Amino acid sequence: MPADAPHDVDFLVLGSGIAGLFYALQVAEHGKVAIVTKKQAAQSATNFAQGGIAAVVGADDSIEAHVADTLEAGAGLCREDVVRFVVERGGRIIEQLGKLGVEFDRDTRGDFALGREGGHTERRVLHHKDATGREIESALLTRARAHPNVRVLEDCCAVDLLTVEKSGLPGPNRVLGAYVLDARRGAVERFRARITFMATGGAGKVYLYTSNPDIASGDGMAMAYRAGATLANMEFFQFHPTCLFHPNAKSFLITEAVRGEGGILRNRSGDAFMDAYHPMKDLAPRDVVARAIDTELKRSGDDYVTLDVTHRDAAYLRERFPTIYGRCLDFGIDLTRDAIPVVPAAHYCCGGVVTDLRGETDLPTCSRPAR
Repeated sequence: MPADAPHDVDFLVLGSGIAGLFYALQVAEHGKVAIVTKKQAAQSATNFAQGGIAAVVGADDSIEAHVADTLEAGAGLCREDVVRFVVERGGRIIEQLGKLGVEFDRDTRGDFALGREGGHTERRVLHHKDATGREIESALLTRARAHPNVRVLEDCCAVDLLTVEKSGLPGPNRVLGAYVLDARRGAVERFRARITFMATGGAGKVYLYTSNPDIASGDGMAMAYRAGATLANMEFFQFHPTCLFHPNAKSFLITEAVRGEGGILRNRSGDAFMDAYHPMKDLAPRDVVARAIDTELKRSGDDYVTLDVTHRDAAYLRERFPTIYGRCLDFGIDLTRDAIPVVPAAHYCCGGVVTDLRGETDLPTCSRPAR
């Protein structure tokens, strides 16, 4: 196709993580979908995720408890209507993921084997061993590739949004699609779409130490800003407390679920320290734990603290955390016998493009006027 001939689709999805793939599969029943992804489709932050997804599915849990935990962890900054909107729909989304082929671990009775992570007062984290993201990415990508209405375009990096204003067309400004660089051909092509769905992820790579993949460079937020959409809360960046500290271990996370299964943070002298910072100790919210580790490191001058789970059964640890166990062994660390050296690292970009509860920005993508 000539470089100046546009690709016309009903839905243009920028990004191939869980958000982009899940959306693509929902709308594929209503039109043609193009998923544009800047590297290989599986190379996403979703694929890196270990711990799992929190949702109210256990008999002893409740929506109110999950909402309360979230508001507490949000330190007064959360909008309760948004929290409730997300929490109330969690169980339904888990069902949908199951129908799309995602397999979460189950116990001997066939119920979900629920884990616990920081900030949660109940076990409500569904997981697939310690590679939950990889399981989700694989299942959704398999479905997307098999769907007749979906095209997955790899090594294609969106570089700017196509808008009415930039095209010199009459009428109110709105998004018409995107300009996409096909890295294999070295050509920029136009994608025109009724709906453009931004699922480009965060911006962890602005930091030296991050759990994010190299693709997390804030492209989507920059494109949205240039097109005229509103951004907010960009100063809020979550630091995960426990990334593996090793000169050859790039971006390797030690999931919070390790602490959920009894892992204890210790200083280099071997002393547990989280009881001095929060009543929930090692299962305090991430920001509390990350700041506590930072304080300990500044106080001691050490390069790292350790995460100790050696008191748990070795066979259980190898079964529950096979990815972490194997990766740590690559660096000479046996988590069943050795405490794991860890440091905080940039994790979630909490700000971004402002949307309503429907996921719509203040810059419309279809012909109806903005509300």
